[in-house]
Amino acid sequence: MTDIAATAPVTGRSFWGDAWARLKSNKAAMFSLFYLVFMAIICIVGPFFVPHQYTTIYADYVRTPPSLSAYPQADMIETALHDAVRRMRVDTQEWHQEDDRVFVTVKSSREIDERNTRYLDRSDTFDDARIESRSDDGLTMVMSAAVKQKYFFFGTDNTGRDLLSRTLMAGRISLAIGLLAGVVAVAIGVIYGATSGFIGGKTDEVMMRIVDVLYSLPFIFFVIMLVVFFGRNFVLMFIAVGAVLWLDMARIVRGQALSLRRQEYVQAAEALGVPRRGILQRHIIPNLLGVVVIYMTLLVPQVIILESFLSFLGLGVQEPMTSWGVLISTGAKNIGTANWLLFFPAFFLVSTLFALNFVGDGLRDALDPKDR
Repeated sequence: MTDIAATAPVTGRSFWGDAWARLKSNKAAMFSLFYLVFMAIICIVGPFFVPHQYTTIYADYVRTPPSLSAYPQADMIETALHDAVRRMRVDTQEWHQEDDRVFVTVKSSREIDERNTRYLDRSDTFDDARIESRSDDGLTMVMSAAVKQKYFFFGTDNTGRDLLSRTLMAGRISLAIGLLAGVVAVAIGVIYGATSGFIGGKTDEVMMRIVDVLYSLPFIFFVIMLVVFFGRNFVLMFIAVGAVLWLDMARIVRGQALSLRRQEYVQAAEALGVPRRGILQRHIIPNLLGVVVIYMTLLVPQVIILESFLSFLGLGVQEPMTSWGVLISTGAKNIGTANWLLFFPAFFLVSTLFALNFVGDGLRDALDPKDR
């Protein structure tokens, strides 16, 4: 028994394996991670399955409150029917509803044109309009139309667009800007900071003074300048945010690189004649991944908030495209009369930012070597 116990293999865990095990034990971080994945999936796939396009305008459903039941309601049917009949320039004599069809009797002082049924078909409330009966003199006509049922789970906005589809589409833009600008900022910051910290000397001084000069430029002024010269588009937002936020990453990585260059394994690689590029790729940057991953999770919320702030000011995403910042800006103007316009996009944005911060805290604890 002693020999068997002595020869039993001892398996260890790598740094990343141990970090993953500790991350899994953090319930808040794992729940937030699954929530972020779920949010990304519904924002990417959801617009293909919702019944309305984010650009479709329903004139009969302007500022419609959210509801789990189908529209139109009884009073909305009557309003839409009277509007359509008024455009026909005839008078409503009587109307009633049977199952999913409405029947309306109209009269006029002159002969009624049969093509008036198109006014019912053009409505967002009715479809499949047809003539049921007509008087011999053509002054009275009975028309019918099917009632189109529509669901607006998040309600509609000021122009009659479905808020659910617009919120999901806005999530695509906000998350894409956050991830893309975050990746660009991290990539530039890691390469720039690692190079500056590892080389050191006058090169480090010059590179850091360049960072100081860029720090002195106001971010809003920089964005306005880009808007004036290049116009407003998604790529501009991505470049403007990513091209500024790498400065913090560069400073953080530089400080870590200055510490790593004094480590024994780096000095051994230099003594063996490994070129500086190889030391950066094999030793410096891989050992910075823990700090980079943590900062990335904290940078994405910052980018999303900046995008929302710029869109709130009118410098970001423009119609018909939208983002959470654009929707929140619109909702803030209508909070007294249509609070759902603010509640749903704000909930999506705030919950996503909370989840990102929880994941960042979990990664910080999992990747901290002092806690192993």
